[in-house]
Amino acid sequence: MMSKITPHAQLELSKSGMLNNYRYFRSKLKDTTKLLVLVKANSYGHGAVEFAHALEKAGADYLGVAFPIEGIELKKSGINLPVLVLTSGLESYPEIIEYGLEPGMPNMEAMIRFRDELRKAGKVGYPVHIKLDTGMHRLGFMERELPALKSFLQESPEFFVKSIYSHLAASDEAQHDEFTLGQIALYEKMSSDLISILTNKPIRHILNSAGIERFTQYQYDMVRLGIGIYGVSAVDQSAMKPSAFLRCPILQIKELGPEDGTVGYGRHGQLGPGIKRTATICVGYADGINRHLGRGNASFEVNGKLAPTIGNICMDMCMLDITGIDAQVGDTVTVFGNKPTAIDLAKILDTIPYEIFTSIPKRVKRVFID
Repeated sequence: MMSKITPHAQLELSKSGMLNNYRYFRSKLKDTTKLLVLVKANSYGHGAVEFAHALEKAGADYLGVAFPIEGIELKKSGINLPVLVLTSGLESYPEIIEYGLEPGMPNMEAMIRFRDELRKAGKVGYPVHIKLDTGMHRLGFMERELPALKSFLQESPEFFVKSIYSHLAASDEAQHDEFTLGQIALYEKMSSDLISILTNKPIRHILNSAGIERFTQYQYDMVRLGIGIYGVSAVDQSAMKPSAFLRCPILQIKELGPEDGTVGYGRHGQLGPGIKRTATICVGYADGINRHLGRGNASFEVNGKLAPTIGNICMDMCMLDITGIDAQVGDTVTVFGNKPTAIDLAKILDTIPYEIFTSIPKRVKRVFID
């Protein structure tokens, strides 16, 4: 008798796993330190709206997104937490104002354009977040640009500087600790200089997930939790729990012998001697399964055992060698979760788990399992 099957691939989201990770990072902080959680890129592929509501209930103080469209989606879904738009763009300011989003301001061009929009809307004291470049050299004001920025802010009542922040480039790598400490020192200098002309005391934040663990003493007023909430630690992976499991059913099982030759496109799945059992599962590269995981480079979990891929990954399917594994059509295969983890797959691909998570497209249904 067939087991209950999942009709297609599902990304099973674990609130308990996410909350475990939240509590771990929260425990590193003072009670007064605010916690901003990043839900950009669809919550790193997990499902932004679903996770944002769970995080709001968990006690997060802020949410962070990359682009205005992501923040608008959250506000439309009923999120009440303030939302920092890290990459606010240059043409979305009317929408930012309409939905009450709080933009990051990385350069003078952005400041000028946003001030113009605030004036059109008759707004004063609108919350903005000043981004400082302390060494990442991606976005943000350089130290030499601070005099002009200070003068601009002093003549712009349209702005209320809610926070001043920067971003660490290599806080997860010990060989770059001297550089990281240099970034923090520069941030202290630059942010203090900017605060000297403000009438309010803005929130200061520079630590990311790895920074929370490795440079806890520099938590300032707020920290930004990204990959850590999704189960990846720079210090103690054993303290983490998966926040998502990519699973799908077995569609068909075949018994193949040497006379059957090969499996899959390009005939790269060589069968060799003896009888092999293969399972076809309904995930492929259109579901975020990188083609380099094929040809036996990765193994997925089938009923508690790891089954290597055989042949090339197809667009919508791939095949596993389940020889010696007790399995039947409809049984669930775990592509990543506890075993293997997203970190395991990332190592095979010489990449980072961020890419594993964010590669899962929206056609893969997100389902909360607890």
